[in-house]
Amino acid sequence: MEVIILRTREQATVLTARLIARALRQKPTLVLGLATGRTMERLYCLLGNMHRDERLDFSLCRTFNLDEYIGLPPESPYSYRYYMNEHLFKRVNIDLRNTHLPDGMAADIDAACRQYETQIVECGGIDIQLLGIGSDGHIGFNEPLSALRSRTRQKALTPDTIRQNASLCGGEENVPRRAVTMGVGTILDAKRCLMLVTGSTKAHILAKAVEGPITSMVTASALQLHPSCRVIVDAEAAAFLQGREYYNWIFRNEPEWSEHQDLTR
Repeated sequence: MEVIILRTREQATVLTARLIARALRQKPTLVLGLATGRTMERLYCLLGNMHRDERLDFSLCRTFNLDEYIGLPPESPYSYRYYMNEHLFKRVNIDLRNTHLPDGMAADIDAACRQYETQIVECGGIDIQLLGIGSDGHIGFNEPLSALRSRTRQKALTPDTIRQNASLCGGEENVPRRAVTMGVGTILDAKRCLMLVTGSTKAHILAKAVEGPITSMVTASALQLHPSCRVIVDAEAAAFLQGREYYNWIFRNEPEWSEHQDLTR
């Protein structure tokens, strides 16, 4: 795991967008695993701007989202399909037939979960999995005590997750109580993982996930097992990281980060 600390939320988000853009330019058929939430909105705006201003090409890209609510149709403004269409897919030249989300309206949810896993394999696996982190340390909707080898499945959401997502759904009463999510094992199968975390409210849980023990109580801690995981954070989210000095030294001195030193100003 490699941790990159930048001073501001904007700098952290810009670096994340640059890494995704570079990977897409290197491999136009990139398979992207995508996340939702407030943290990702600015990131998707930046990627949309790169498509508009720099001709960043999404035409051959394929995407798989981490999760979707059960019982919300795609046209619902609270569904993650609607979120992705509005925040990214309509802003770039991606073929919507190449964009995939779990089917929360399937008659047989379990069968749909197995099919989702099959679709990922048929695309050659996910090249880069984008992640955020929940207030209890979950990735996707892998709530505490989710098995670290779990696959795509349906999960009951915790009261904390329901409260955390209430602002995106117009109130707690509108947040579905169940969702389909990629499993922790599914996420760890990605060739690379990229986690973006910003804000002081995530500082304590980020420290547990990155520097604490690997535990199913904090499913993001499983990323410590991944051979290629980068965690990009702002100074507020990094407040309780013990290795801040080393992480900063890496970013200032490793050659691969030299082109991004403008973000330290």
